[in-house]
Amino acid sequence: MSGLEFGADGKTRVVAGGLRFPEGGAIDADGSVIVPEVEGGSLRRVTPHRGVVETVAEAGGGANGCAFGPDGAIYVSNNGGYLFSEQDGQRFPCGAVDGKVRGRIQRVDPGDGSVRTLFTESEGEELGGLNELVFDASGAAYVADTTAGRIHYMDPIAGVIRIAVDGMYGPNGVGLSPDGARLYVSETHSGRVRSYVVNGPGELTELPDLYRHPMEGYAWDGLAVDGEGHVCVADLLRSGVTVLSPAGEEIARFRTPEPDRSVTNLCFGTSSAYVSSAGRGLLYELPWPWRVLRLNFQP
Repeated sequence: MSGLEFGADGKTRVVAGGLRFPEGGAIDADGSVIVPEVEGGSLRRVTPHRGVVETVAEAGGGANGCAFGPDGAIYVSNNGGYLFSEQDGQRFPCGAVDGKVRGRIQRVDPGDGSVRTLFTESEGEELGGLNELVFDASGAAYVADTTAGRIHYMDPIAGVIRIAVDGMYGPNGVGLSPDGARLYVSETHSGRVRSYVVNGPGELTELPDLYRHPMEGYAWDGLAVDGEGHVCVADLLRSGVTVLSPAGEEIARFRTPEPDRSVTNLCFGTSSAYVSSAGRGLLYELPWPWRVLRLNFQP
């Protein structure tokens, strides 16, 4: 890698097209990528080395983020579903399907594709437009609720959910440091990447912002943390991924070969990153120049 930008070496390739607004994926044991589709309401399995795309489950609504949980199931944070428009060949959400956002957390059996809704409320209030989720080592997950401005903490085995952080401004991506001691949250509307000390399961103390986007507008989408502790954030304003050090320094950027205002997320395979170019319905694979991170409960 040379200079601030990377990925322009001809090794970045499209491994799937025709996806219906792909979001935050999860890696299965065989290296395939489970990709949730917001517009399609489905979980899709992309097998990069074969270029095959198959349906895992029909979740309905807007399947936004997904992760493997402690029981081997796939957990989906569903935003409830959005209407979509198209401009310059790019799709983008433009409002809730019936004017009201109704999120839900779902459990998907990866064997038979059956879907069960676990939560529609947290502490007696309806869930909003859910986004990403990440499991900690205890088997519970932090879930970003973008429209309600909250981070929920849910334990799918115990069947409990509560609000861990409130009063946020469009939280979107969530990720844990490799040692689980920090939680990072990207805020779409404010351009902040926020940082929290994890004092215990679901117990957080806020630190100063890790970083703030230098440009005005809807800045960030999802994020992932790599094996070096880099916070890698989907950058809506620069059509790619911005890589931040644990100290909050911008150290690198990846830009998609084809511009897209909705680069929504990334996840890591054994040595590659898979980047969702949602507006164009593409999933990119690129060699990752640092160590990757195996997530808790990843098969």
